[in-house]
Amino acid sequence: MNKIKEVLDKKGIKQTWLAEQLGKSYNMVNSYVQNRQQPRLEVLHEIAKILDVDVIELIVSSKNQK
Repeated sequence: MNKIKEVLDKKGIKQTWLAEQLGKSYNMVNSYVQNRQQPRLEVLHEIAKILDVDVIELIVSSKNQK
C-alpha cells in the first residue's frame, strides 16, 4: 500500500501531471494512486523526488496494518 494519493491531494497536484513527469501513462499512475498496483522501488523513489518528499512519506507502514 502507498500514500501517493494523499501526497498528491495535499500538494494539489494532478495525476496527469505526475504521469507526464514520470513518463508513464495516466492509467499506470492511476493504478498506483488507487493501490491496484504498486510501483517498483525505483519508481517510488522517482515519484518522491518529483513530489519533493521523502520516500517514507509515500509508504504505508506494515507495522500499522493488522
